[in-house]
Amino acid sequence: MMHKLNGRLRLLTASAALALALGAALPAFAETPKDTLVEGFAFDDIITMDPGEAFELSTAEVTSNTYSLLVRLDLNDTSKVVGDLAESWTVSDDGLTYTFKLKQGMKFASGNPITAEDVAYSFERAVKLDKSPAFILTQFGLSGDNVTEKAKAADEHTFVFTVDQPYAPSFVLNCLTATVASVVDKKLVLEHVKSVEPTKDYKYDNDFGNEWLKTGYGGSGPFKLREWRANEVVVLERNDNYYGEPAKLARVIYRHMKESSGQRLALEAGDIDVARNLEPGDYEAVGKNADLATTSAPKGTVWYISLNQKNENLAKPEVREAFKYLVDYDAIGATLIKGIGEIHQSFLPKDVLGALNENPYTFDVAKAKELLAKAGYTDGFTVTMDVRNTQPATGIAESFQQTLGQAGVKLEIIPGDGKQTLTKYRARNHDMYIGQWGMDYFDPHSNADTFTNNPDNSDAGTNKTLAWRNAWDVPELSKKTKEALLERDSAKRAEIYKELQKSVLDDSPFVIIFQQTEVAGLRGNLKGFKLGPSFDTNYVWNVSKE
Repeated sequence: MMHKLNGRLRLLTASAALALALGAALPAFAETPKDTLVEGFAFDDIITMDPGEAFELSTAEVTSNTYSLLVRLDLNDTSKVVGDLAESWTVSDDGLTYTFKLKQGMKFASGNPITAEDVAYSFERAVKLDKSPAFILTQFGLSGDNVTEKAKAADEHTFVFTVDQPYAPSFVLNCLTATVASVVDKKLVLEHVKSVEPTKDYKYDNDFGNEWLKTGYGGSGPFKLREWRANEVVVLERNDNYYGEPAKLARVIYRHMKESSGQRLALEAGDIDVARNLEPGDYEAVGKNADLATTSAPKGTVWYISLNQKNENLAKPEVREAFKYLVDYDAIGATLIKGIGEIHQSFLPKDVLGALNENPYTFDVAKAKELLAKAGYTDGFTVTMDVRNTQPATGIAESFQQTLGQAGVKLEIIPGDGKQTLTKYRARNHDMYIGQWGMDYFDPHSNADTFTNNPDNSDAGTNKTLAWRNAWDVPELSKKTKEALLERDSAKRAEIYKELQKSVLDDSPFVIIFQQTEVAGLRGNLKGFKLGPSFDTNYVWNVSKE
């Protein structure tokens, strides 16, 4: 139904979109309001706004603009972090205790003071909820039983975090830049806690405000979340209680628009200020328009196709290898991702410590047929792939469908929106899946942990990495992934990650295709709009209009 409505929605002016968002009947104007940024953005992947549960790329952008963290990535040097709520921090000589001193006089959007108790509660609820991103914290030895001792307030302005092993400090700090480490307003959230019956899998008697925070807001960032309506609109408003430099605009509106052409037309008409999901042809057209501008940034995000090892056909090593020879990398690079990505076959993006910039696979039907015959599939077989119905996912899936067919493999594409395909994928109910993986924090472990770590391959496994989602049981690689965390020598650590990437290239259920270049089309009167190196560094508080 949303697909049919999309044509009508994109004809709405920004003021009409604002009227929808704010529940008011406002007249339509030809251009967006001076105090409002309107972005056309495909955000059908959003499932929840609770930072303790959210694990989707679009949500990361919203939470990074609405919630605060102890530390953030230093955009001037992505190998470092800078303080956000934390004024300073120290690491004990044994490498196990991290002590953070908070800035004083800060408030949440609600007006409640920000204290170390709020930080401790945020860690506690994330760990006890044990949702998808919880492993970013629990990998440090935190559990529901010990979190209140391992992550606690020493006093009103001092937060102490104790880890179980002497990890590289840069790794620990980088993890604390992830969405799951966002700090929530304890007093406000406690007002919205819902009682629940403990179960075998969830032993607590309350939901830590999880149901309310799915659409509610309890943060302290430069913007506050006014509203999210799934597949319609996200509205942010300036937080006048923000402790840092105030946002320049009064509000930011994300309009859900899936089609690139619709975004471009709305941008040209002045109905939106930013088009976020432009395909190569539309991006090129925007660049030639004197009233508009373009911007781009290499993203720490890779696109991949994965093969569920529960499917006995896909579990054969020869089949996994054959599929890597059945991607027409050159054609995809020259058309579907022209200007918005570059072919890259390793799981670590370029410019990350230990990145392996080798692309050994080429499109080779004869080689693939030989491998399939060796696996016993001379006549091929039939398989399905879940595909989010946006570009370039659909285009790449259709290209792969055609090239697989040349080797006798019949691919059935199952389209769905981001929430549908992701939910099915996370439940391990797919055959194949095409998706993108954006780094949760700027450290090589962010990707290694998901592509090469699977400590418990059972359906009951709690470490739900991409390796787990695809039932890839790799105890030796899992062990090596963990070893890399305790190596404090950066050069030696980089070598371990290169070995892990070679293992994934040689024999894994992951066909990694390209690294994303994020692009946007802009109205010419925008100032300060900049895309960051990750989805949670697309900040909008510095944006203004001339």
